[in-house]
Amino acid sequence: MASFKITGGRKLQGELVPQGAKNEALQILCAVLLTKEPVTIHNIPNIRDVNQLIDLLGDMGVWVTKLKEGSYRFVASDVNLEYLDTPAYKSKAAALRGSVMLLGPMLARYKQGRIPRPGGDKIGRRRLDTHFLGFEKLGAKFHYDGDFYRVEGEALKGAYMLLDEASVTGTANVLMAAVMAEGTTTIYNAACEPYLQQLSKMLNRMGAKIAGVGSNLLTIEGVSELQGTEHTMLPDMIEIGSFIGLAAMTQSEITIKNCQIPELGIIPDVFKRLGIQMEFRGDDIHIPSQELYEVETFLDGGMMTVADSPWPGFTPDLLSIVLVTAIQASGTVLIHQKMFESRLFFVDKLIEMGAQIILCDPHRATVVGLGRHQQLRGIRMSSPDIRAGVSLLIAALSASGTSIIDNIEQIDRGYQHIDTRLNAIGAEITRL
Repeated sequence: MASFKITGGRKLQGELVPQGAKNEALQILCAVLLTKEPVTIHNIPNIRDVNQLIDLLGDMGVWVTKLKEGSYRFVASDVNLEYLDTPAYKSKAAALRGSVMLLGPMLARYKQGRIPRPGGDKIGRRRLDTHFLGFEKLGAKFHYDGDFYRVEGEALKGAYMLLDEASVTGTANVLMAAVMAEGTTTIYNAACEPYLQQLSKMLNRMGAKIAGVGSNLLTIEGVSELQGTEHTMLPDMIEIGSFIGLAAMTQSEITIKNCQIPELGIIPDVFKRLGIQMEFRGDDIHIPSQELYEVETFLDGGMMTVADSPWPGFTPDLLSIVLVTAIQASGTVLIHQKMFESRLFFVDKLIEMGAQIILCDPHRATVVGLGRHQQLRGIRMSSPDIRAGVSLLIAALSASGTSIIDNIEQIDRGYQHIDTRLNAIGAEITRL
């Protein structure tokens, strides 16, 4: 198990280029199974979760060719379905949360699919009902034999469905199954995050017929087969938000390059509500060094609340970053994490570092900003999940003294060479 040793209190200065979007990559990579023709994908992040999925596709018989850093060609002309019953597949797929999105493409093209219970972050209950109820609406049969979730469907047919929740991975999975189902499929309460929009645009270039892209109502006319394509992924909006919070907490001057700002939705606005200054320079975001940043209040003077909600609302993946950024703000913020019941369970480490946070319940925390009146202090801690891990890293970089973060494999799952990139602009992070 690796660790980071962080010397805090250093102001950073320079440029950061965000990696390709992790959550988009997991969907896009699974979609290569929908065609026997070559699919070329650019801006793939070099992170643990994505690399594990690429390796898994290779083990399944997909020809994988690395063209250059971040660019790969995939040819799924001869997928080995027998591999899906092996202990090796069970072990590798179980270690990766994104493996669940292999089911939709396999069901569409091979009329069957199976995955073990997937792993990933320990951030609370992450049920898969949306996925399997959607497959059943298309005519597939589902069963769980204790080892694998299995879906089978010889003749998928389009159907009307109302998803029980606007699940991003659930929408992606059902969408990929529906593109080759006979007839018309209507998906209401579909997730409409940029990841889904990117997937839909890619599938349409492959010959799918998806209407309503970017809305919560998708209409899909089934086709018999799909062709190859070329796709470039968006920059990771979660990493962009993380860098904004990092700049504010450490009083650093940072320019985030090539952000594709129109795709960020309200993310910059939420950080502005914390009082963080930023300048849009073309497609770059410049955050000047700030001594103080003051949290806005509501018009009646009430305490500011930041809550997650389905897109175009604020993404839950950035609530941990907003929480840690609020520690040195002037003012008070209520963080309301609606989706996951364990994602705030890292605040005890922040409190130990000197933060003033009240954990109201598993979903809500009140942060009383320190306003720079005192600095956080370095401690030893462990990363429980990807986003909490980076939040702890931001806290450590702003703290006095030395911090140790254990279990940084969680951070590596979602952030590409984060230590090397931050060290290049003035951080002092040692990988142990």
